[in-house]
Amino acid sequence: MSHQTEVSSLQSESTELKREITLFGGISILAGIMVGSGIFYLGSYVLIRSGMSMGLALLVWIIGGLVTLFSGLCYAELGTMMPKAGGQYVYLREAFGERIAYMSGISAFVLGSSGSIAGLAVALPSALSSVVAIPTSMHKWIAIGLILFLSGINYMGVKFGATVQNVFMVAKIIPIGLIMICGLLMGQQSPDLSLSIVSTVSFPELCSMIAFAVVATLWAYEGWKNLNTISEEIKNPKRNIPMAIIISCLFVTVLYTVFNFAVYRTVPLETIEQLFAEGDYFLGTEAAKILFGDAGKTIVGIGMAVAVFGALNGCVMVFPRTYYAMAKDGLFFRSFTKIHPKFKTPTGAIIASAIVSILLVCSRDLNQLTSLVAFSGFIFNSLTFYAVIVLRKKYPNLTRPYKVIFYPVTVILMILINIGLLLNTLKEDPVTSIIGLVVPLSGLVIYELITRFGKKAEQAE
Repeated sequence: MSHQTEVSSLQSESTELKREITLFGGISILAGIMVGSGIFYLGSYVLIRSGMSMGLALLVWIIGGLVTLFSGLCYAELGTMMPKAGGQYVYLREAFGERIAYMSGISAFVLGSSGSIAGLAVALPSALSSVVAIPTSMHKWIAIGLILFLSGINYMGVKFGATVQNVFMVAKIIPIGLIMICGLLMGQQSPDLSLSIVSTVSFPELCSMIAFAVVATLWAYEGWKNLNTISEEIKNPKRNIPMAIIISCLFVTVLYTVFNFAVYRTVPLETIEQLFAEGDYFLGTEAAKILFGDAGKTIVGIGMAVAVFGALNGCVMVFPRTYYAMAKDGLFFRSFTKIHPKFKTPTGAIIASAIVSILLVCSRDLNQLTSLVAFSGFIFNSLTFYAVIVLRKKYPNLTRPYKVIFYPVTVILMILINIGLLLNTLKEDPVTSIIGLVVPLSGLVIYELITRFGKKAEQAE
């Protein structure tokens, strides 16, 4: 197959998989992964980093949402240009070659993607513990059961998995919406939304403060890039990929901003400061207690569990598609290319993803899993944004149904933000950073061995 034919095939919508995910399904997957239990406590870190200025904190949530939106738009261009399973792996392969792509894929398999599944699975019983007494010794067993259950659901077809995602996306919005609406209507506080803090700090200090606070919001918005991984199973991808990304990012930005404003309307500033002094950062829980009394704790506990379950299902659904794409290139186990004759799902990749995620559940705690996932993504996110520039120069004549706005400023800004996050993590958590570097470098060694033995086998034939 000529290189031109290979490139043309990347733009084709033909696939061995089933295109069964609608626009609403795409929105449910993205928003479902983005809105997790963090909505109930991450606002605390944003407020602290904003100098306890509620007005600045809300502005930071909007800035973080815009950063996420522009990041998503970069992926929208790549996804509509190459609507194939694998997402980031495919874009890196076409822009920089198989080595870089393989390093990103193996990092996802060992750390990033599998770590996200394991972390969410461990977090769910922790969230439920506020409603039902669950022994700590049972948490990991429940996590393993969840991974096996949702892997089975998604084994039986992407449509089945997407239906579960749709149901839980709607379900998680109910308790969040209840707190948000009641907080806006019943809240007795008049939060100070002025930006008076601006006059008390220098401009460089203000920029540093905003940047540090935006980083906290990006943890809440994480998950925006996962739709591209299942591009091969989305109906009308050239339209639905950018639409789903734009709608999801805007919806989640409004949700986070209004939810935090509702919290400010409900919880007095003095109470917030007291909670922080006691090490309690669950402002969403405190707001629910004020609004609904003792039932508030139950509402938040159920809301957190449902939110985590939806995010977990979304991750179990999308991540194995990367391993499937790698296997089709001959860079992973051949069994990962196996498509179920009836369900049309990559069964081998789904099973392997479940196994690695379960191993991580058994070997790491939630805090360690979260740290491992964070660093492993920064390098390859930066390279993927840069791939937009590289592929425009490399393949100027390829059809691009969607082009990122404000190019190249948007792309360069996203690269710089990710490099900043990378350097900050390297400074704050060097041990995790070293692990995050060792895994992709090990992947490079494995890649060289695979290709070397492959060439010897070809010569022997």
